[in-house]
Amino acid sequence: MKRGWIPPVEPVAAPDDLPPRPPSSRIKVLHVITKFTTGAGGNTLLSATGMDPAVYEVWIATSSGGELWERAERGGIRMVALRRFRETISPLNDLFVLWQLLRLMRRERFTIVHTHTAKGGFLGRMAARIRRVPVVVHTIHAFSFHPHMSRVRRRVYLALERFARGPTDAFVAVAPRVALEAVEHRVAPPGRITVVPSAVDLDDVPDGIDLPSRSRLGVPADVPLIGTVGRLTHQKAPLDFVRMAAIVKRSLPNARFVMIGDGPMADDVRREAERLGVQITLPGFRIDALKIAATFDVFVMPSLYEGLGRSLTEALACGRPVVASAVNGVLDLVVHGATGLLTRPGDPEATARSVRWLLDHPVEAGEMGRQGRVAVRALFDQQGMCRSLDEIYRRLLGLPAEEHTDREPRVIILPDAPARSVSGNGH
Repeated sequence: MKRGWIPPVEPVAAPDDLPPRPPSSRIKVLHVITKFTTGAGGNTLLSATGMDPAVYEVWIATSSGGELWERAERGGIRMVALRRFRETISPLNDLFVLWQLLRLMRRERFTIVHTHTAKGGFLGRMAARIRRVPVVVHTIHAFSFHPHMSRVRRRVYLALERFARGPTDAFVAVAPRVALEAVEHRVAPPGRITVVPSAVDLDDVPDGIDLPSRSRLGVPADVPLIGTVGRLTHQKAPLDFVRMAAIVKRSLPNARFVMIGDGPMADDVRREAERLGVQITLPGFRIDALKIAATFDVFVMPSLYEGLGRSLTEALACGRPVVASAVNGVLDLVVHGATGLLTRPGDPEATARSVRWLLDHPVEAGEMGRQGRVAVRALFDQQGMCRSLDEIYRRLLGLPAEEHTDREPRVIILPDAPARSVSGNGH
């Protein structure tokens, strides 16, 4: 028989009728992430705001700005701006960020440091090791190394990931295949990695097609609309989307195409679309991207590599038929012929064929969308993700597992910690 700690018990008097209880110390958790934007940033936001505030005091350290910053503060998260935080290797800037993290960890004395993304993961774990933070957790959203980079650069990134493995007590992977690849590449040791689905905010997911959003794009309801959402970067292969659109346009002249997002390849996309003679709507970054994506007849994600693909998860949650590259964790999310169609990365012709198949088979496409919606809504909820993280934290701290019931969250009273400052922003 499995035994835990004292089970939940009912109070025998109303709280207002009792003498005041002493304050309880909470477990301090610091999330470190390079850029607090959609994708890994969305996962981090939900990971932070979904934890029981009676048990955890959660902080996020990241580069300043980002569309999620205000949402985190409204959710009660302590935000710390790390100046000169860059995604690429920059020795002087990286040392400055490391110094800021060391100061923050020395002052606040976190119990758990939870890192995300390549740069945030490396610097955050190095600082945690130097400051002897009791528990260090790292979430693998995607890999910093991939086949589409030079061999030398790939080896350097892989070596850095393996070096950061030492001070990490537990790893989290956003999909089973990501966990498998982490172990195969010796980025994470066997037995120390747990799959935790990367939640999406299901409250923001439209229940059906948002016709006003479609009309604002100037697309009639009876015109096929094919689209994608994501940063216009090499990883997302935006030029392959343009080439796919040009192929589909040949046999379906009235089809319309939209790419939501911005990035360094925006001008390349425009030039390629002009060269191929296909019109692509580029609205840039949109706060209502999810509402627009819910109007797509087919959602396409042609990425060359991908941890899981947050926009893909959200598209499935909207019930959209999807076509996605068969890479990394996408293979765990899209079941070919059941929740969408998979194509080879870097193959616009194969992607175009899959898009046409879905458009030519609306009944089957609709059923794939429905099944994808059911699967995502059952697995990718915030409560489930945070419950899994809570279990990992408790296991590493030696605390008994929480019994999840419909009762209000219980408060765990920990030994009082020495008084310390909780003010300031880490600079």
